[in-house]
Amino acid sequence: MKKSIKKVVTVCLAGILAMSAAACNAKGDLPKNLVADVEENKKVVNVFGPMEKSKPGVDNVSRTAFDKTISMAEDKLGLTVEYCTYTAENYQERTYDDVALDRVRNNMDDFYLLNPDCIQVLGEEGMLLDLSDLECAKNLREVVKAANTVNGKLVAIPQEVVAYGLFVNKEMFDRYNLSLPNTPEEFLECCRVFKENGIKTPVGANRWWLEAFVFAQAFADMYNGGDTQAEIEALNSGKSKYSDYMRPGFEFLQEMIDKGYIDAKTAYTYEAIEGEGPDFLAQKTPIVMAFWGAANADTSYGNPDFEMQVIGFPSSRGQMPVVPITGYGIGVNAEHLEDTKEVLEVILSDEALKVYSQTNRVIPATKNVEVDCIPALKPLNDKMKEDVYVLASNASMKMEQWGNLCLIVRQLLNGATVDECMAELDRIQEETINK
Repeated sequence: MKKSIKKVVTVCLAGILAMSAAACNAKGDLPKNLVADVEENKKVVNVFGPMEKSKPGVDNVSRTAFDKTISMAEDKLGLTVEYCTYTAENYQERTYDDVALDRVRNNMDDFYLLNPDCIQVLGEEGMLLDLSDLECAKNLREVVKAANTVNGKLVAIPQEVVAYGLFVNKEMFDRYNLSLPNTPEEFLECCRVFKENGIKTPVGANRWWLEAFVFAQAFADMYNGGDTQAEIEALNSGKSKYSDYMRPGFEFLQEMIDKGYIDAKTAYTYEAIEGEGPDFLAQKTPIVMAFWGAANADTSYGNPDFEMQVIGFPSSRGQMPVVPITGYGIGVNAEHLEDTKEVLEVILSDEALKVYSQTNRVIPATKNVEVDCIPALKPLNDKMKEDVYVLASNASMKMEQWGNLCLIVRQLLNGATVDECMAELDRIQEETINK
């Protein structure tokens, strides 16, 4: 599963035993088998996610943020949230998405943290509850509603909106009197100047995130001024082709490869941040791509020795954030359905999302809470506040995009031509329509 969409899920278990014991003592009527009585009567909601709960003394900001919201739900509702986690070695060759699909289809948990492709598939299958009537859904940012609505049903809600952008070394741009690029043409010119001044690889890339360049150029007009719904319907029916939208972005990537602005062989082997990150932090390369949270994490790009700015990807409409949306979904046949809905009402409320966003400094799913971002993220945040973005996942589109496009870009890195990549895109679209 892609690191860019491996969102962190944790659960903090409440002290049900102690509370139940106190209640019994107050009545002066202790049962003979207290533990058995507690186990029989406690309220439980089960969640499936990719990570275990945080442990005492472990400094993991995003997991702590989730812990806090779960604790709010447990305290308010008097229940326990128990969890099952994905561990790769337990499932061997099965990905997180494979396991999540299986667990939802077999009603193994109550709610699940789902990646975009799973949201789309399960939404189409009718396996996820419509969350539109939840009180917390009324305050959602439009980007969440647009991405996670299937056949008129809002089937998943995240705690945060993950925006991808370009992380740039502003000091290196200033050194060569370069303005931060807005369009693909301006971006290529910046790369040319860097290359001519001895910078071996202007763009540090990995095998996961180059598709963000393609999304920005393909859908800038559709999501920012076009008739979005009509264009989606044309793509779903096959009247329009994804390849027509995405060819310019692939040609842009091919030009960067041909001119040495990207090292395709190296990018094909690099994991996200782990591969290209050291050269960026060492100021050997001026541009990398990553998601919002990487700017806050010291283990990623949160503590550079230079002025860093995070901007949108180049497009015909200027700098463009690229947004894939994950989300929590409830199984339609959840065993503890009403309790689960109440848990989501709490952890996705404005109050909880304020705590969540303040803890790990991300964009909350609610439009009622302002994110307190670091100066480096201000350019990207300004765009998001203006509702300027491109979706890299949209559950109302029949063809899954984020994962499919990633794999096709990898083919380009491995030597496939643009025409071959477009033929593969056409094949996947036709296959999807004919299902």
